[in-house]
Amino acid sequence: MTLTQRTDLRNIAIIAHVDHGKTTLVDGLLKQALVFRANQQVAERVMDSNDLERERGITILAKNTAISIPDPATGEPVKINIVDTPGHADFGGEVERVLNMVDGVLLLVDAAEGPMPQTRFVLKKALEIGHRAIVVINKVDRKDAEPDRVLNETFDLFLELGASDEQADFPVIYAIATTGRAGTTPELGADLQPLFQAILQYVPAPQVDPDAPLQLLVTTLGYDNYRGLTAVGRLFAGRITAGQSLARLSQDGEIRPERARYLFVHEGLERVEVESAEAGEIVALAGLEGIAIGETLADPENPVALPTIRVEAPTVRMTFGVSTSPFTGREGRWGTSRRLRERLDNELRHNVALRVEDTESADTFLVSGRGELHLAILIETMRREGYEFQVSRPEVILRDGPDGEKLEPFEEVHIETSPETVGVVVEMLGKRRGQLLDMQDMNNGSVMLTYLVPTRGLLGFRYQFLTATRGMGTMHSILHDYLPLAGAMQARSRGSLIAWETGASTTYGLKNGEERGVLFIGPGVEVYQGMVVGEHQRPGDLDVNICKARHLDNIRSSTKEIQERLTPPREMSLDECIEYLADDELLEVTPLNLRIRKRILPKHDRDRAAKQTKQLLGQ
Repeated sequence: MTLTQRTDLRNIAIIAHVDHGKTTLVDGLLKQALVFRANQQVAERVMDSNDLERERGITILAKNTAISIPDPATGEPVKINIVDTPGHADFGGEVERVLNMVDGVLLLVDAAEGPMPQTRFVLKKALEIGHRAIVVINKVDRKDAEPDRVLNETFDLFLELGASDEQADFPVIYAIATTGRAGTTPELGADLQPLFQAILQYVPAPQVDPDAPLQLLVTTLGYDNYRGLTAVGRLFAGRITAGQSLARLSQDGEIRPERARYLFVHEGLERVEVESAEAGEIVALAGLEGIAIGETLADPENPVALPTIRVEAPTVRMTFGVSTSPFTGREGRWGTSRRLRERLDNELRHNVALRVEDTESADTFLVSGRGELHLAILIETMRREGYEFQVSRPEVILRDGPDGEKLEPFEEVHIETSPETVGVVVEMLGKRRGQLLDMQDMNNGSVMLTYLVPTRGLLGFRYQFLTATRGMGTMHSILHDYLPLAGAMQARSRGSLIAWETGASTTYGLKNGEERGVLFIGPGVEVYQGMVVGEHQRPGDLDVNICKARHLDNIRSSTKEIQERLTPPREMSLDECIEYLADDELLEVTPLNLRIRKRILPKHDRDRAAKQTKQLLGQ
């Protein structure tokens, strides 16, 4: 086998902790590579095309783009395939698989924050594959920027993760992604040319054998309304032409015939149809049938599989089930068990970190993911597609240790908060079996806490944390390891306010209810018996009659009710609803509403079940 170097091509991934500037940097690279017309209006974070990405301000899905720049040595154009990756730990599955497509990475690090939990995760994966990194210290214009400190911390992280001598000898570029400037020192140039040149100099050109039998590893799936299923992957060997016969090697070892009807490469933000492509290129194929991530497309005459993509196992699971709410069928298009199963099976085709299992009930499925956010994004996506279903409270997935003991996942948690709220945060995490590893005073006047916390202790914690820190605290976590069970921990300290009967909420009924806690709804909202309408101010649940109307007489008038003043209800997002759930509660999800409810709706049935549980426990 004779390998040749494709000097006209580079394949890179941009990796970083969340909010360290990956997507903004890609915006700058695209603009300065003249991908857009001079008069073209371009949105910020142009790579975040998904609605949820724009709303949440995070990258969820890995995406491909490409630019072309001249090689200063030869003057010939060099194509750079760029993959923008998620920065949140819950979407690590996206990062792991796209690293298989590239030959090097840009590691972005915030000039003030330095390496963070997800920095460790993505860098570890890149180093394990053997990639070299160009370290980009971004946001050097921040008032609290300390590029020298951050560089030293980054070097220490490379050594800690077992980087080779070659990997630890990384080039450094300083940048401000928002203004599109970079330099080899903190004294930046006028544009991103130093970064462009570093990519050409330090990212290896693909070593390929264009005459070898075809091998292509599928790393991403999508769907085209006109051409059907699309598969994106790197061509590791050989050549491919549109319409040629292929062999599809599944992960179970089967070989099936396949045909790539349409062939595309990336140019800027577009996919451009081509007749052929050679090894080293990242291509997209359309018109395939039944392809899956991790499968190899190969030469039918000599079908050889590439190593499959493996991702870390899920740590959290929830049940997805057919809605049993009295309001079922009012607000959604799809809600049968068959539709739910089909939708979850389709998700498995491209969401490689997800798992779906059957349960004893034909109407309920066990869905496992990398974290609460990973599952919440799936729930919100299905909701927007018109699905109606119910989900349970998240629970951690336990493992058996070498001696048969039970192990649970622990996460390394990094928290930045004000000195005034440190005490309450420490107290909260102490109750959740958290172990304080480090505490540092930051230059910006805040305090950085590093904790080791059972994943179980973080379920439902984020909202309480934001409340305790008055919305100013930040928290990031990443899976640390599976360790022995940390023991019992305090459940939710307050109970729920539960609707006594079915009907429409009234001002009078809500006024009486808000004396008992915090309400989730306002007047005129349809509720059903057993639906959670607020949070009780005390432990234990309380049934309240929020549909009660005022009896009028010759003294009282209907205008009296209008004059009642209610505290505005607490409007909960999907994430907050999931965090709020207790073990005996479900979240009803529809395209129009999120309703928290008890698993058992009638009060007398709930009371009977509670009594039976106490008897079984010997209480």
